[in-house]
Amino acid sequence: MAYDEKLADRIRERLADLQNIEEKQMMGGLTFMYNGKMCVGIIKDELMCRIDPDFHAVAVEKQGCRTMDFTNRPMKGYILIDETGMRNKADFDYWINLSLEFNSRAKASKKKTTK
Repeated sequence: MAYDEKLADRIRERLADLQNIEEKQMMGGLTFMYNGKMCVGIIKDELMCRIDPDFHAVAVEKQGCRTMDFTNRPMKGYILIDETGMRNKADFDYWINLSLEFNSRAKASKKKTTK
């Protein structure tokens, strides 16, 4: 599954000044890990953001935002933003900043152990 390369470049540019950023192919798209934790990503042409689950209900009321429902399971704390929700720099930065702010409190996923 392809993802929007222009959106990937927008994210790379926005995160360029940060340390500990890693890109990973994940969920058929591209995920940007920050400090070892999933932060933002791209699924097809939408921005995926990991946000505070307590803010989820407020976020999905905003223009272009919906709950991520990968494999038809709604995931509280994970949202998708379409083009209408990130047309300008201020809107785009809003979503990225929301994800970066939550990242410091987010739990890292457990590492798989190999036997």
